[in-house]
Amino acid sequence: MNNDFLVTRRRAIKLGFGMFAGGVGAVTTSKTIVLNHQIQVLDNPNRKFSISGNFSLKERAAAKGLMYGAAIQYSQLSSDKELANIVKHECRVLVPEWELKWHVGKKPLRPSPYNFDFTRADWMANFAKTHGLLLRGHTLVWHESLPPWFKSTVNRQNAKQFLERHIKTVVKRYAGKIHSWDVVNEAIDTSDHRSDGLRTTPWLKLLGPNYIDLAFRLAAESDPQALLVYNDFGLDYDTPQNEAKRTAVLKLLERLKSQGTPIHALGIQAHLSPNRNFNPKKLRQFLRDVASLELKIMITEMDVKDKKLPLDIVVRDRIIAGLYEDYLAAALDEQAVIAVINWGLSDRYTWLSEFQPRRDQAPVRPLPFDTKMQRKLAWNAIARSFDQAPER
Repeated sequence: MNNDFLVTRRRAIKLGFGMFAGGVGAVTTSKTIVLNHQIQVLDNPNRKFSISGNFSLKERAAAKGLMYGAAIQYSQLSSDKELANIVKHECRVLVPEWELKWHVGKKPLRPSPYNFDFTRADWMANFAKTHGLLLRGHTLVWHESLPPWFKSTVNRQNAKQFLERHIKTVVKRYAGKIHSWDVVNEAIDTSDHRSDGLRTTPWLKLLGPNYIDLAFRLAAESDPQALLVYNDFGLDYDTPQNEAKRTAVLKLLERLKSQGTPIHALGIQAHLSPNRNFNPKKLRQFLRDVASLELKIMITEMDVKDKKLPLDIVVRDRIIAGLYEDYLAAALDEQAVIAVINWGLSDRYTWLSEFQPRRDQAPVRPLPFDTKMQRKLAWNAIARSFDQAPER
């Protein structure tokens, strides 16, 4: 593409913005009014999040046959004693946020095609063992976090060997030490318009649709004790997009079960948003449909995006707590749900600070503990959800 074309295109875009500024302004104003109305509906100043007893989240969850945990990075856990103490006190499950992905951070698991660096993952596994925590593996197959060398090294002829070596090496190393593995992560994308709903990932291009079944079989062979999970997002709300994704995920699970794939659970990420339509009945029905396949269900990456909520911390925290409690009240009604895991534990460390920041530059507040490691209303909401959940 030549530079003249780019300049002309940019100029045309700028002219277009100028011509339609009035219309865009009106649409923006309308959206703001709608959002403000949604926030007013969500915020109930009279809603109380009172709790009884001085039990931790893991204790409250365990009382109902559930598990509570959080995803934490090595760099956070190894350097922050306050965080480490809260993890030990509140969590039954620890998820290494980066350390078991192919290539994230300065010390990735797969630094080169034929080498593994387990230094940080081993540290996390040892922390879990030392403090009596269950360890979750995240994730064996994902189209993101692939190494820089992947595209030039992996092809149709050797892709199966690379996948097999990776899964066998990693899973066998932690066999007997892992509660569950996110074997395949985010393999559905209905916007790709495939009849099977699969996302067009490098793995799909190189190995075809059966790469999912292959990954689960390799994981099961390498660690017969681990719970094997398919994990995905966008399954929570009463929107056409989420409805289409729920349908596609359910069809994927049905296909895997029908062909004897050793899959044991669905992981629902539950990255919640305040300006979406939440329908408890639809969520419960989806969970029942998954459970009917004799699969367990885990809430695997829970947090609340607050970038469009009011600046006022009292109002914001109240809305966030309400979103947690409303979602969990519906989800935990389903007996097949066995775990609730936050993606992070304290606002001091959250991916949303970088990927979903607020326009006013105020710190985001998506998690149960604030930046000072103090409990927030979100903690109360999760605690209340466990207290009110039926026993497993």
